[in-house]
Amino acid sequence: MSIEDVIGEEDIGVYKTLLESTRAIPWKIEWATLNFAYIGPQIEELLGWAPQSWATVQDWADRMHPEDRAWVFDFCVSQSMAGVDHEADYRALTKTGEYVWIRDVVHVVRNPDGSPNALIGFMFDISERKRTEEKLLDMQRELEELSFKDGLTGVANRRRFDMVMEMAWREARESRQTLSLVVLDIDFFKQYNDHYGHLEGDECLKRVASALSNIVRNPDDLLCRFGGEEFVLLLQDTDEATALALAWRCLDLVEKATIPHGGLGPGKRVTLSAGVHTLVPREGDDILPAIAVADRRLYLAKQRGRARVVAEGGD
Repeated sequence: MSIEDVIGEEDIGVYKTLLESTRAIPWKIEWATLNFAYIGPQIEELLGWAPQSWATVQDWADRMHPEDRAWVFDFCVSQSMAGVDHEADYRALTKTGEYVWIRDVVHVVRNPDGSPNALIGFMFDISERKRTEEKLLDMQRELEELSFKDGLTGVANRRRFDMVMEMAWREARESRQTLSLVVLDIDFFKQYNDHYGHLEGDECLKRVASALSNIVRNPDDLLCRFGGEEFVLLLQDTDEATALALAWRCLDLVEKATIPHGGLGPGKRVTLSAGVHTLVPREGDDILPAIAVADRRLYLAKQRGRARVVAEGGD
């Protein structure tokens, strides 16, 4: 069927020029047969398929990305049967085997009884818009990720810790699992800054964070910079013996990083102290007191000579 048959004889030249000069691709489908009555010649420029190759709605469905085909087809059929104008975004297959993002805008022409008579619509190439949307989503994800990172050291920040800790605490309480906290602090960091200056102090923090990053065993472990020269290791479903061993491993990793500490004298190196607290959260328990126990044990380690781990007392 020609365009003349679709829109009639009146002003046919004007209508044809308008329809076939726009980048939007016009089309019409007869509902009774589900055959294409017309599709604009622009379709060949966009997808490579000649207009005469678009015979039925099956051709339309077959030239759609497999992941989009079922839901788009079902959605368009259901909306058409209900007599509702609609639109759908999907990936259309080109003759060369690539995909182009299409937006189909559909108007349902109805019979006097309300049943569909025909579908008339336009296809639009929205590939550039989709690429822009993807870039914006990537930027949003990157910004979100950055918002959970400590700007200096690159490990998780306090905001990330608070969010993960709340979820881990709730899960541990509901499943009656152990939860362990290791609070770590750089020994004599004030003396380090006094000796080297704050810029070198920042470099020291970066090197410590880099060394500690190797302690993370799986996605459930979280290392974060808690503030200043203090770091926290959150260990889900981890008993006290394992947490204690991992705390000593943290101290060993920093020791092996061999970061000089001239503020303490020749040959001295940066060390850590650590406090460990393991518990099974119960109904009514709060997070902050649990962190405070680990923090008090850290300072017991400081009082006992530093470069050590304490996992008792401070309650």
